[in-house]
Amino acid sequence: MTPNKFKKLLTRTHFSKDLKNLQIGSDVRVAGWIEDFRDIGKLGFLTLRDVTGAIQSVLLGPNLEKAKTIPRQSSILVVGTIKPTKSREFEVEVSVKEIHVYSEAIHSLPIDPTGRIESNLDNRLDSRALDLRNPKISKIFVLRSQLLKIIRDFFILRGFIEVNTPKIIGSASEGGSNLFSFDYFKRKGYLAQSPQLYKEQLILSLDRVFEIAPFFRAENSHTVRHLNEFLSVDIEAAYLDYFDIMDIIEELVKLTLKHTIESGYHADLPNSESKSFLDVVSSPFPRLSYEQCLKDLGEMDEKVNFGDDLLDSSLRKLGEKYNSFYFITNWPLDLKPFYIHENDENPLLSKSFDLQYGYLELVSGGTRQHDVSKLKHRLQDQGLSIDSFTNHLKTFEWGMPPHSGCGLGFDRLMMVLSNLPNIREVVLYPRDTSRISP
Repeated sequence: MTPNKFKKLLTRTHFSKDLKNLQIGSDVRVAGWIEDFRDIGKLGFLTLRDVTGAIQSVLLGPNLEKAKTIPRQSSILVVGTIKPTKSREFEVEVSVKEIHVYSEAIHSLPIDPTGRIESNLDNRLDSRALDLRNPKISKIFVLRSQLLKIIRDFFILRGFIEVNTPKIIGSASEGGSNLFSFDYFKRKGYLAQSPQLYKEQLILSLDRVFEIAPFFRAENSHTVRHLNEFLSVDIEAAYLDYFDIMDIIEELVKLTLKHTIESGYHADLPNSESKSFLDVVSSPFPRLSYEQCLKDLGEMDEKVNFGDDLLDSSLRKLGEKYNSFYFITNWPLDLKPFYIHENDENPLLSKSFDLQYGYLELVSGGTRQHDVSKLKHRLQDQGLSIDSFTNHLKTFEWGMPPHSGCGLGFDRLMMVLSNLPNIREVVLYPRDTSRISP
């Protein structure tokens, strides 16, 4: 086969979404996998699907006989002509001139990628590449891709600079204990659970930074909302306080909600979220102080003492009253990491916030402490070694501006936006306490 013929054979001219805009009689080469085939005698109908949708192809004669021998889910290319269709499911169809088989699917397949025969989530994840042929599954990750672009553009438009911080670190950042450790050329290394210290250092000169990256937490929790590898959207900005950061995050989340609605993602879901999301976009997110939450919980017969963290049971109670997006602000300082700034009006409280969706925490952030002497005291108060943070602390002696920031759990946000109950549904290859492959 000559190179030109080989190129022509492999090259498609259009995706399925393009066909409705072509003139009747246009020649096309479309590629994908066989989803369905119906033989009705002298005529056959082959449904070819690609990532953008499905195509109905009409076969006669030798092409019909050839199609009978090709297993479903095989990868093929169809050469043909656009023609009108009587089908209610398709706007046009392709009259087939040639079929080329790239790769035959071996049966039986581990799952049904059409979704007609349901498989449990573990089986689907074991065959994730095939699972994505189900359009209901692939649209989750199309939406995910679109939202990541929207988030990136959102921050760039507001003067943030995208950065990439190390994922291999030499000490336990933030003093956390839930870090994966490993041998690093005869030294101890860790996988980063957050870019917190690095992004604070970077605003010394870059002023506003953001990062979209995977991070790791060695947390032995196997729930529908926890992963050991997760995608985090982190920001840090000089000369802004935590109220400014809450404003930014609220605007961003509403933008992702608006896009999800406009994308039609929920159109075929039995319990559509679009109507309730529209209400959320048009209203401010409630902002509740930690002390207000204690009062609310007390009225619901859930007693929490000042200074106690809000456990899952308490957050679920709050989620019954506030069942959409809301902020919890001004947490007790002792509940927050050493770098969080104390509240000016009450030093027992902090300049901090969490963004919740019902019981689910999506974002945690606040104003950072930029006074190096106070940082050292906070480290000592939390039983952390100042020597372990020498490289970080010295940057605060070089003219560190006041600053604030936060981290958003993107996988959890996707879980909310896509109206799915398990975070593993919205991650291509999730990593949890029981899954490290594929």
